[in-house]
Amino acid sequence: MSLIASDTQRVVIGLGVTGLSCARFLANKGLSFSVVDNRETPPGVERFRTEFPEVNLTLGAFSPGQFDSVDELYVSPGVSLREPAIASAQQAGAKISGDLDLFVESARAPVAAITGSNGKSTVTTLLGAMAQEAGVKVAVGGNLGTPMLDLLSDECELYVLELSSFQLERCATVKAEIATVLNVSEDHLDHHGSLIAYHQAKHRIFRGCRQALINRDDMLTHPLVPDSVRQWSFGLQAPGREAFGLREAEGLTWLCFGDDRLVAADEIHLAGRHNLANALAALALGHALGLSMDAMLKALRDFRGLPHRCQHVADVSGVAYYNDSKGTNVGAAIASLRGLGDRFRVVLLAGGQAKGADLEPLVEALQEVGRAAVFFGESALVLNELLDEKLPSRCVSSMDEAVEAASVFAQSGDAVLLSPACASFDMFRNYEHRGDCFVDAVNKLAKGRLH
Repeated sequence: MSLIASDTQRVVIGLGVTGLSCARFLANKGLSFSVVDNRETPPGVERFRTEFPEVNLTLGAFSPGQFDSVDELYVSPGVSLREPAIASAQQAGAKISGDLDLFVESARAPVAAITGSNGKSTVTTLLGAMAQEAGVKVAVGGNLGTPMLDLLSDECELYVLELSSFQLERCATVKAEIATVLNVSEDHLDHHGSLIAYHQAKHRIFRGCRQALINRDDMLTHPLVPDSVRQWSFGLQAPGREAFGLREAEGLTWLCFGDDRLVAADEIHLAGRHNLANALAALALGHALGLSMDAMLKALRDFRGLPHRCQHVADVSGVAYYNDSKGTNVGAAIASLRGLGDRFRVVLLAGGQAKGADLEPLVEALQEVGRAAVFFGESALVLNELLDEKLPSRCVSSMDEAVEAASVFAQSGDAVLLSPACASFDMFRNYEHRGDCFVDAVNKLAKGRLH
């Protein structure tokens, strides 16, 4: 594919799936660009060279002033905007943006934009399934699955995007048909520097939106938007008129819209009250988009959840084992703990790289619903010290050891929950690898092969 030469200098910074999608987008537009990555062997490099043999690719550490003469920088989410070479280019007048800006310029169908510290992948996937059940030509992706630029199509009738704080912090405006911040808790403080900066990045999702969805249980999700922006809400308490929430009736918990009962909680396959909140959020988003309620409820009843997100693995000797390896921050782990704590005493498996977060709230929540704890990874000793013998605990060095220790602590009728509250990279390739190791250990336990 030939590229049109121009006086504008464009540089894509960072390979991987996002960098590749930016390269494809620019190439399809016939625009000239180059690509750089500060890693010597970044993921996707061979694929890039195959697809774009004529595009200049520079690998290795950035040098001071390297981009000062560049007009436009498309910075992948994994690259910090505080990188000196990028900050210097911005001071020199370069336009800094990302894949989300390119997407917003080109998308012709309405967008449901979803972010939050926890639950965004579940809500994004569930809303996509609801739209598909309703007969809408929907494309689902963003921070989850397919990069958003690879979703662009003239056939699409609705885009459902999961967006990260990294993607949002470099975007000028999202212009979503409906936008939501599902919840806000400490995460990525090692990147953003403070909860305030993280919160501000998340709330960029509301820029230019026509409708907004707020979580009544979390004031940090409430946006400052003009009165012309219609606001909907969801929460775990009884809802008011034209709002989504829970009601108790006839011995059951019901997901409701106003006074109308939509579906009993027992009819859906998502574990924990935090997942009821996710279901309510998806219903609220779909309702705001005009999707059929009957179609949405069918999709909700059929939805089995996502791997590594409070996923039921097995019951062994009367103990239920749950894989919530995607619980990579304290807020996510607390939500899973309390969600399962309605039904079980919980043995928690936690630990890893804390990303600068305060771990004490996790320990406080554990004391409310916990039977015991097993800690691993870089933060194991810190967590154990915070627990201070208020519950039985043990520090271990492998996932097999963690599951074996949890099986000793757990009593029949309890749950063992892997929800680490931390990143995985100290011991595992990623959160999926961590979760797979947990599932493997539980399966070995069930077969009597865990020693």
